[in-house]
Amino acid sequence: MKKKALIYGVTGQDGSYLSELLLKKKYEVHGVKRRSSSLNTSRIDHLYQDPHQKNKNFILHYGDISDSISVNNLISKIKPDEIYNLAAQSHVGVSFQIPEYTANVDGLGALRILEAIKSLDSVKKIKFYQAGTSEMFGKTDGGFQNEKTKFYPRSPYAAAKIYAHWITINYRESYNLFACNGILFNHESPVRGETFVTKKIISGLCKIKKKKLNTLYLGNLYSKRDWGHAQDYVEAMWKMLQQKKPEDFVIATGKQYTVKQFINLVCKQLEIKIKWKGKGLKEKAYNDHGKAIIKIDKSYFRPTEVDSLLGDASKARRILSWKPKMSVDDLIKDMITHEQ
Repeated sequence: MKKKALIYGVTGQDGSYLSELLLKKKYEVHGVKRRSSSLNTSRIDHLYQDPHQKNKNFILHYGDISDSISVNNLISKIKPDEIYNLAAQSHVGVSFQIPEYTANVDGLGALRILEAIKSLDSVKKIKFYQAGTSEMFGKTDGGFQNEKTKFYPRSPYAAAKIYAHWITINYRESYNLFACNGILFNHESPVRGETFVTKKIISGLCKIKKKKLNTLYLGNLYSKRDWGHAQDYVEAMWKMLQQKKPEDFVIATGKQYTVKQFINLVCKQLEIKIKWKGKGLKEKAYNDHGKAIIKIDKSYFRPTEVDSLLGDASKARRILSWKPKMSVDDLIKDMITHEQ
């Protein structure tokens, strides 16, 4: 009998890659999408199946993680084997502008799912995956972060995710639920949202190369991040729910680059020659014609910056037999290919 999976956040980057993976593994995949007057399914349109088709294995439902009635009804109706909570207001900078909404979706959303699972636990044992984030570590000492590293959130987004993380652990221990947290470090792909820095850099520089854009404006060039490919990371999510007991895992590459280093790697692949000049807010990247093509805009700085994130995924390597297949250069190549 086919396994059933229910994905909250199916229309996002991770939801689309996870759907592809589970369909290849012969799952019946149910995804939740919010009602919108404009189409918001571009990342999963290639997976769409006509509702009139028989024996469908990819089924979309209207719902919202901020609505407990919707959450309860869907989970009771579908009775999935696995639930993946990838739904979130996932932009760190935006979370400072809409902190209450971020808390409601990113924090309480997990609680609503856990409550629904708890009420069905006697009927069916459901496995639950909660999407955590390296942003929960926040202010670090610059070294590696693992499952035992203390959290120090630096944004409403990170604070909300910490609530979801601990409520998942609490329900696991209090009600014997199979519930896991994946603490995933930055993971990107060609379908990454346009406002995320990696996508913004690659999309912007591709447009500059084609002479469709004059200047790319960015924020903090010296933030250090551990970047991987989303396709690798969704496999780790799935592996967590195939274990005999629920545990929490850090998923990361263990390699770190500044935003500025990432830009240089992209320019190398695009064969754009740049030279950096200036300091602080006046630092700029000039092309070989002496024109400034990258400038700093202080409005892109966060009220509280996260300087350094670097993951230690040795537990995932040991228990899940997981390791990233793609390097940062592979990631950049894939993203550039889809821009052209």
